[in-house]
Amino acid sequence: MAPAHGAGGGSDSKDARALEMFLEMMLSERGAAAHTVTSYRRDIEQFQQSQEARGCDLAGADGAQVRAHLSELAERGMAPRTAARRLSALRQFYRFLQSEDMRPDDPCATIEGPHLDRPLPKILSEDQVACLLDAARARVANASERPRARADALRLVALAELLYATGLRVSELVSMPLENVVEGRQCLLVRGKGGKERIVPVGEPAAAALAAYLPLRALHMGKNERSKWLFPSRDGHLTRHRFAQMLKILAVEANIPPEKVSPHVLRHAFASHLLANGADLRAVQKMLGHADISTTQIYTHILDERLKAVVRDHHPLAAKRR
Repeated sequence: MAPAHGAGGGSDSKDARALEMFLEMMLSERGAAAHTVTSYRRDIEQFQQSQEARGCDLAGADGAQVRAHLSELAERGMAPRTAARRLSALRQFYRFLQSEDMRPDDPCATIEGPHLDRPLPKILSEDQVACLLDAARARVANASERPRARADALRLVALAELLYATGLRVSELVSMPLENVVEGRQCLLVRGKGGKERIVPVGEPAAAALAAYLPLRALHMGKNERSKWLFPSRDGHLTRHRFAQMLKILAVEANIPPEKVSPHVLRHAFASHLLANGADLRAVQKMLGHADISTTQIYTHILDERLKAVVRDHHPLAAKRR
């Protein structure tokens, strides 16, 4: 068992130093987002509190203590997915300590996380996406003569077309600098997770929507006349929350239940529809910005489920058994 705290708070200071070094590494070397680092801190500090209650330190924890902590979380009714995230944070923390020679081993090395059923992402059918885009274009046709009303409508068309055409994360789209629209609006230079860059092609409908929007882009800047953002607002750039609200309203206009529509659902639709029409999995992985192809493979499960449904609903032997 790890030693109890000594007089003078030596273990406390060692634990604090180890945690700050780990979080600094996550920020500076791995490019983790600030909210991700905050989550790591919260998860690790919760285990630290558990250790303190046992009279033990954080940096010197052993596997039995990590397992006991996970058991406590399960007894409190914590969801398996949340517990898995907590274990992941501890794993990365102790691997870092081991790599820095701050301890000889990784206490999480032999600990298996809770079994998780991977949920299939929500998607829209190709017809539903077409209805959503048609509703956005109808806004342009019905916009009043006021330049701002037309600018709002053209912006929404550009946002929806680009999201479906590229599969960008919503944060990547709304925070894109204007200068990242390259090659005559045929490609976007995207800075994704961890600061990694990728080039994503833009199809003709999305490029046309972008070309129609850009002449009126300045109407969304407010006093910030030199905004660098592709989708500016008075205080910076369009927020993810506001864009999500806009899509919900558009869904109602397209006669689609609004709970089925979000920016992330359009990203899922982009990937699943590409694969359904014969796209290469590696190409889709690259466009989505997934570091691991196993993340992209979730969309092949969607296609598997569709094939099963086809057999179940249309195969003559299946029909006889119903």
